[in-house]
Amino acid sequence: MVRSKQYEMTIKLNGDPHQLQGPLSVSELLHQLEIDARRVAVELNLAVVKKAAYDSSVINEGDEVEVVNFVGGG
Repeated sequence: MVRSKQYEMTIKLNGDPHQLQGPLSVSELLHQLEIDARRVAVELNLAVVKKAAYDSSVINEGDEVEVVNFVGGG
């Protein structure tokens, strides 16, 4: 994937400001945060991102991202 120049940006991650180098994909964000993509659901700007779209969904300055962990129980 060809990227434009990276820059410092601030997003809202689970309700809190978070600084990182971007733009980057949902997959890249999860990798940076050391989160297993198989165990979470991701919402980008109030829209659920399908796992198949993690590589192509780009996070930009000011975006809101929610990462929700799956919890098993019984």
